Amino acid sequence: MRKTMKVLHTLSAAGLLGGLSVYMLLLVVAPQNTPEAYADLRVSIMAISNYVLLPSLAIVLLSGLASMVVHDPYLHKGWVWLKAALGILMFKGILTIVGAKAEHAMTVAERIAQGELAAEVLERAVAYEWATLVVMLALSVANVVLGVWRPPLGKAPARRTKRPAPAHVLVRDTATPREERPRPAA
Repeated sequence: MRKTMKVLHTLSAAGLLGGLSVYMLLLVVAPQNTPEAYADLRVSIMAISNYVLLPSLAIVLLSGLASMVVHDPYLHKGWVWLKAALGILMFKGILTIVGAKAEHAMTVAERIAQGELAAEVLERAVAYEWATLVVMLALSVANVVLGVWRPPLGKAPARRTKRPAPAHVLVRDTATPREERPRPAA
């Protein structure tokens, strides 16, 4: 089960990075000189988002959390908790790109084509979209680096178990009181 979670997590992380890269690539190279071309670009971006980014993100998050449950030592590693926190930030960011930025840019493009808005509004929307994409790509790369490097970032407290103390801990030296013990020579 642990290896299955690792494979799912790794493959979906690759899909997430690939989806973000294709999204950026489309924004750079796709024709955007007419409203129809821009609308086609937005349809392509939505397809990438719906069929690559969102499923990859869901699998990354779920397989990462499942890995923590399946492999108990992960619960006690600081880098794992940092990855989980970054994953939640990525979830918010990807949903922001897909749900708000891309939809907003598409709506603004349609309104510009109808002559309702100035082109600067779309440029601003795309600039915000780029900023979010760059941050999401940086978070994705940071998560991959954390997963490979696994830095010692502190440990979460270990679970307490009801194990008996080892025998050498239970035996007390009662022969000599603490005050009468000889001190080692300096």
